[in-house]
Amino acid sequence: MSLDRPSIKANARQLIRDSKPSVLTASLLLFALGIVIAMLSNRLTGISADDAMRYMRYVEDGNADAAINIILSNAPTPGAQMISFLLNCVSIIVSLGFTIFLLNTLRGAERSMGNLLDGFAYWWKLLILDIVCAVFVFLWSLLLIVPGIVAAYRYSMVNYILINNPDIGIMECIRESKRMTQSYKGELFMLDLSFLGWWLLTLVPVLGWFLSIWLRPYQELSRLQYFEKLSGYSASGSGTDAALYL
Repeated sequence: MSLDRPSIKANARQLIRDSKPSVLTASLLLFALGIVIAMLSNRLTGISADDAMRYMRYVEDGNADAAINIILSNAPTPGAQMISFLLNCVSIIVSLGFTIFLLNTLRGAERSMGNLLDGFAYWWKLLILDIVCAVFVFLWSLLLIVPGIVAAYRYSMVNYILINNPDIGIMECIRESKRMTQSYKGELFMLDLSFLGWWLLTLVPVLGWFLSIWLRPYQELSRLQYFEKLSGYSASGSGTDAALYL
């Protein structure tokens, strides 16, 4: 199967320009939510700017006891850690909803900003799937960096498979991703590598924020087209008008 990366990326850009409701509006909402969650999480579990300055001053002065006291006094409570964990779970689930919105956009199916909340219908399966895949990637990474990267691409389609068929089991999802990416992990790596320059630009203050709002859907719509081709969805001709409201 031939995967024409330039054509796939051009189609992703066209979808962003023509989409209604706007892909960029959905991306902006996701970005804003991420900022709010990061601020709340940092407030709950982070260290204040004043205490951080005091800590650095104590370290520079060689006052280890005072520096340790700063760390201990800012240690988050179990309740704060739990709330921070739940907030980050919400971010992951809404990100999956954004993927649902993008897949509906790609398929020309009915979609709305409400898709951002669709991942809550099976949030528990999503979180377990992400944890299992993270463990597998970590175990492969213990061998060397390269096996870990290969494993990450081996399991890179699991969320798309889950969205496409929410009734599928966790391990079945993983097995299907392994099957789909066989012989195509290098293709997926080159696709991601082609966005490296754009992601480096997102490190520029302020400008990077606006750029990331456009770049995230651009990259994911490109990846979703790979998923469509590897899964055979496009070739099957089935369900092209079926919206993914879950």
